[in-house]
Amino acid sequence: MTRYRTRRYLIRWLYAVAIFHCIVGALLPWVADAALFEGYHRSIETAFWQAAAPGEARNLQTWWISLFGPTIQAMSLWMMALIGLAARRSDARIWLWLIAGLAIWAPQDMLVSLRAGCWIHVWIDSIALIAMLPPLFWLHRHDAAHRSFRAERH
Repeated sequence: MTRYRTRRYLIRWLYAVAIFHCIVGALLPWVADAALFEGYHRSIETAFWQAAAPGEARNLQTWWISLFGPTIQAMSLWMMALIGLAARRSDARIWLWLIAGLAIWAPQDMLVSLRAGCWIHVWIDSIALIAMLPPLFWLHRHDAAHRSFRAERH
């Protein structure tokens, strides 16, 4: 596979990840209290209560998850915009901004989750990082090398 074909594939992959985030963000307010997520809710509740959590706690948790949906959706749109800009301009700096955003978000999010004993969030964050960081680093290196090559030719 050529480097340019790999580049196109990785950009499409990142768009797919961003679109997935957008869909999840749009669905969260509608499905946060669905029976499908009963196990998820219980795993969070056990981090805070030894016995069964009060009903109000579940309502608050569902509210926060619902509220988080639009945030994920907005972030995914910004991510798509940055991917598109970096893809068109072959600008390695834009890939770095996406990497920096993940580097700021993930450790803090994981630390908060670990302090609460919510391992499911650590796993979700890890999967997100595995899905996004390797392609972003590859694209950064590729576009930085390509820019250097173009600069040397002129």
